[in-house]
Amino acid sequence: MTPANDAIPLWLVSVICELWFALSWILDQLPKWSPVTRETYLDRLALRYDREGEPSRLSPIDFFVSTVDPLKEPPIITANTVLSILAVDYPVDRNSCYVSDDGASMLCFDTLSETAEFARRWVPFCKKFAIEPRAPEFYFSQKIDYLKDKVQPTFVKERRAMKREYEEFKVRINGLVAKAEKKPEEGWVMQDGTPWPGNNTRDHPGMIQVYLGSQGALDVEGHELPRLVYVSREKRPGHNHHKKAGAMNALVRVSAVLTNAPFILNLDCDHYVNNSKAVREAMCFLMDPQLGKKLCYVQFPQRFDGIDLHDRYANRNVVFFDINMKGLDGIQGPVYVGTGCVFNRQALYGYDPPRPEKRPKMTCDCWPSWCCCCCCFGGGKHRKSSKDKKGGGGGDDEPRRGLLGFYKKRGKKDKLGGGPKKGSYRKQQRGYELEEIEEGIEGYDELERSSLMSQKSFQKRFGQSPVFIASTLVEDGGLPQGAAADPAGLIKEAIHVISCGYEEKTEWGKEIGWIYGSVTEDILTGFKMHCRGWKSVYCTPTRPAFKGSAPINLSDRLHQVLRWALGSVEIFMSRHCPLWYAYGGRLKWLERFAYTNTIVYPFTSIPLIAYCTIPAVCLLTGKFIIPTLNNLASIWFIALFMSIIATGVLELRWSGVSIEDWWRNEQFWVIGGVSAHLFAVFQGFLKVLGGVDTNFTVTSKAGADEADAFGDLYLFKWTTLLIPPTTLIIINMVGIVAGVSDAVNNGYGSWGPLFGKLFFSFWVIVHLYPFLKGLMGRQNRTPTIVVLWSVLLASIFSLVWVRIDPFIAKPKGPILKPCGVQC
Repeated sequence: MTPANDAIPLWLVSVICELWFALSWILDQLPKWSPVTRETYLDRLALRYDREGEPSRLSPIDFFVSTVDPLKEPPIITANTVLSILAVDYPVDRNSCYVSDDGASMLCFDTLSETAEFARRWVPFCKKFAIEPRAPEFYFSQKIDYLKDKVQPTFVKERRAMKREYEEFKVRINGLVAKAEKKPEEGWVMQDGTPWPGNNTRDHPGMIQVYLGSQGALDVEGHELPRLVYVSREKRPGHNHHKKAGAMNALVRVSAVLTNAPFILNLDCDHYVNNSKAVREAMCFLMDPQLGKKLCYVQFPQRFDGIDLHDRYANRNVVFFDINMKGLDGIQGPVYVGTGCVFNRQALYGYDPPRPEKRPKMTCDCWPSWCCCCCCFGGGKHRKSSKDKKGGGGGDDEPRRGLLGFYKKRGKKDKLGGGPKKGSYRKQQRGYELEEIEEGIEGYDELERSSLMSQKSFQKRFGQSPVFIASTLVEDGGLPQGAAADPAGLIKEAIHVISCGYEEKTEWGKEIGWIYGSVTEDILTGFKMHCRGWKSVYCTPTRPAFKGSAPINLSDRLHQVLRWALGSVEIFMSRHCPLWYAYGGRLKWLERFAYTNTIVYPFTSIPLIAYCTIPAVCLLTGKFIIPTLNNLASIWFIALFMSIIATGVLELRWSGVSIEDWWRNEQFWVIGGVSAHLFAVFQGFLKVLGGVDTNFTVTSKAGADEADAFGDLYLFKWTTLLIPPTTLIIINMVGIVAGVSDAVNNGYGSWGPLFGKLFFSFWVIVHLYPFLKGLMGRQNRTPTIVVLWSVLLASIFSLVWVRIDPFIAKPKGPILKPCGVQC
């Protein structure tokens, strides 16, 4: 390194920043070495598991939809998501939808009632004419030729009738929303005259309502509909309910008691099913005989509607979803991003994946047995390794999952159930009470006794619910034997498992289900699964599987990024930090580097702020951080610069990402880095070290029927996140003016060094240009409060710098001044 002798402090700061950027770039590049693009064959799946004329053997699946505040998450959006789920191209007896209302809102409850009634006409219409997408709001708003490939003569007539019925449905939902805006003093009252149990959203009992299903209403053609269940978990003062992660864990337990599908697909309330065959796409991996048992989840990319043409704030995030995620798929699998993910229920229960069977060692029978014993030590019994004792064996006769004890294939019937099928492994799937385990235990040998006694640990792990515990032993899904005969008893048990005290003294949120400890519970949950050795798969069908809405407003977008960055800082300062967690486990090194990059990126904001300030300082002081380079140093610099460009070009080539999308991503990396990421670092330290909690704000979802599709793009909302980027823009603009003025005064010779300084300053302004447009709004006018704060900070910075200018030589000794007398 060649230091800039006239600006040593600035040069040192720039070197430190460059070193951090280099480390971040390496962490970002390492997981991209082996990208994978997968392709599915739905015809082969149907040929094996869903032949026409035969009962379907596709695995059941439970959909989870989570919502909190119906005023910020419009009910019509949630209704469209639910309707798209009920109409998916999947056997109705193998599809259930659970909606978590964590705000205990009567508006959400009534909306689901209306949605269930409208689904009786919408679902058969979708399946009869094979329409896409199957969310009515987005289907009827498509600007395409809806008659393409339609040959049924009744289609036009039925489509018009269905559109009219949907508009009437929207009017009814709008009426419910208008009614909900004025809460009566005595609280909400249900149709039967009883008070709504959720009038106090922080103190109410658990609520479950089953709308559709085998016991519910049929569609207008007399066919069965998928089950639709409303769930609002119990909340009481003094309990930590763990926000979205706690709500998802409550759905895991409720669904296990009522349906217990082996796979779970979770969606945000604003993400509808855009591809009706999305579940079948996931089953191509999860039901694969070779790969399926090793997968903890199948992640789909997030795609969005309603984003402006130029994607000003990089809402599509295509660089992450089309480059980083495909790179991770070639290692151990993509990270979990919070929605559009199909889980293996066994992985959520904290079990280890099955281990491959070890091939028997080759032995020679030409030597006497005593020779083999002496030379190879092979004549004695095999000693179980410590890993086998912990569980996770892959063969039929190997121990399976230490949490369940040792389960082996038996040839005789045991006292608690029939013997296993010949040539197959079967877990103990019995609906017995935990207290019955100890009875009759004398008749078992030592191994069987230890197996049964280990069942007592289930209470400490899964909670006090015999029905739920029995369901965890059913690996292939379905209710335990005899449980389905008592629907009323199952509802009662489901209410019990969503009580606020159920998770106390259990491993929920620690080792089971969605993991607590961060506002970004998605990253933490997927990380724990990968640490156990599970793999995940990234599925990118030609037609996007799911689509959602994104906050196209600048302030909402920055708050969304702030939440993600804050979660990363929380994980960095927790015991689950990838830098030191689960060493010696089954997490691959490149996967660990990828997770490390997801939790350290907010700290890049500190060198980024300094780096964006240096150009203005150089222009104001006349100093420059880049020294004169010799020929060899110039060659190294050019080679490094060209290699980085070549890497970026190759990424764009194999991923198909456009240059515009890549540039938008670069711009918002700077915008978010100098605003949301910086605040996240300080908030994270305050929360972890000082105990100062920051409330999670639900991102507002735009209504689907807004007249102006991009009205929110120009809406300004004041937030302190706007101050740092605005200050950087003003400082660099002031620096440009000062630098040009100085060059004009000093003549031609000073223009050469000026161009280098102007380049870096323009680099900052060009990257922050989308932010500047967001400040201007539709009227091209910056809010006064932002200008005042930014000018104040810029002025303070300039005055302090002039006062303590480190580049002015400080005189030593007495200060000599001319006396004015000619001696």
